[in-house]
Amino acid sequence: MFLKFFHLTFGFLIVLAVMIGVNAQTNTPDASTSNGRTSSNKEDLPKSIKESLAKSRIESEKKDYEELLQRSKEALKITEELEKSFSQNNQLSVEDQKKLDRLEKLAKKIRKELGGDADEESEKKDNLSSMQNALEILQNNSTKLFDELKKATRYSVSVIAIQSSNALIKAVRFLRFTKN
Repeated sequence: MFLKFFHLTFGFLIVLAVMIGVNAQTNTPDASTSNGRTSSNKEDLPKSIKESLAKSRIESEKKDYEELLQRSKEALKITEELEKSFSQNNQLSVEDQKKLDRLEKLAKKIRKELGGDADEESEKKDNLSSMQNALEILQNNSTKLFDELKKATRYSVSVIAIQSSNALIKAVRFLRFTKN
């Protein structure tokens, strides 16, 4: 009986020692930090690294802004193609429907990048009565969107651009779901 008690106590002490050892290893202060906490602060980084991070962030913002302009330019081009196709055929073809899908995706992506969301208020304002009317609204709003993004900076958020993208999306949906 005494031997059994001794084995259980010895086993318990071994398990306790292993647990303390594992705990000590996970809580050991890192040699690169002064107070033992892991440091992810930018304040601790050398000046050259801070400068390179700032430059890469600026370049990334410029790239994002250029992509935004390209998307609005593509949306304007698609709108012009749709209007030309409709004026020739007086209806929208299957290829035009694909262009409408692409235009809707572009407008949603632009709106999202500008920080906008769906606008329920504009749902009541625009009166889309015919396909010709919807195509005119598409043309006006895609031009307005492109012009607004061109004159804005990458640091600004344009309410007009967000409203234009919402109007574009609404007109595209009208055209996609309206029978020719």
